[in-house]
Amino acid sequence: MDCAPASEAAYLPEGVQTAVKVLVVGHFAVGKTTFVGALSEIRPLRTEEVMTQAGSSVDDPTGTPGKNTTTVALDFGRVTLNDTLVLYLFGAPGQRRFTALWQDLTRGALGALVLADTRRLDQSFEVIGLLEESGLPYAVALNDFDGVPEHGIDEVREALDLLPSTPLLRCDARDRASAAETLIALVAHLLTRTGELETA
Repeated sequence: MDCAPASEAAYLPEGVQTAVKVLVVGHFAVGKTTFVGALSEIRPLRTEEVMTQAGSSVDDPTGTPGKNTTTVALDFGRVTLNDTLVLYLFGAPGQRRFTALWQDLTRGALGALVLADTRRLDQSFEVIGLLEESGLPYAVALNDFDGVPEHGIDEVREALDLLPSTPLLRCDARDRASAAETLIALVAHLLTRTGELETA
């Protein structure tokens, strides 16, 4: 995967023939903005606003020390996978009040990566449910937060009630290499699934 520094990658290489839209979704404060920012070869578009006391009843920052901003529209980044293929990453806000926007973002997407926090797995059910309703294929990545006890993959798969065919990965959204490995695994899953559908 060729990810040039943002200063060197403002424009697409001339040979790019295919652009693919991928969503990065998950509940509030799970690391979507961080994930897109870690990977994007261009300066990511962010629509973050400072959280206020008035919004504390809807955006509960409990368990997320230092969290003082939230995405209010989307995050956008770009990753060139090879000479002919580029991915456009769309990070969607995780709060329920943005569901309509989130559903709009699914249009034209090849698939989605669901970021999850093992401390708040129950908050992932709504996002996964929306993806399944839309028919959009997805993989799930457990974002490794500092100081969080590690749970076994099989244990988490059972807790989230994932199908055996749904990839379940671990990643550190802050780390470019870790995020890249996760994205590559997602794309491989999506391309395999697309090939299976074409031959069905």
